[in-house]
Amino acid sequence: MKDITSEEDIKKMVDTFYEKVNLDPMLSYVFNDFTKIDWDKHLPIMYRFWNTLLLGKQDYKGSPFDKHIPLPIGAEHFQKWVALFKENIDEHFSGEIAEQSKLRAMSIAHVFQSKLEFIKEK
Repeated sequence: MKDITSEEDIKKMVDTFYEKVNLDPMLSYVFNDFTKIDWDKHLPIMYRFWNTLLLGKQDYKGSPFDKHIPLPIGAEHFQKWVALFKENIDEHFSGEIAEQSKLRAMSIAHVFQSKLEFIKEK
């Protein structure tokens, strides 16, 4: 297996990950039933997001956290998201950037979960 080194790799990483998300009843509900996400719009945003984080492309502009505030998600959703993300990376990639991607995903999940819990406590 190769490392994540190109925009094509990012596309594969994102596409295969969201295939897993769509097969998971808990996460699929949030994306497809609650949010009714437009995948044709969402996936290119995710490509830009991960291109920026992992390849330094500076393609992504935005504030991803705010979009998560109204979602019916808790710790179990973040745990599942991270587990699927790591599983997906391990199935398709190996190397320094692949390992970085898993650390970034865990960090993002931790920050988002913490911020959401703080908001909901108010």
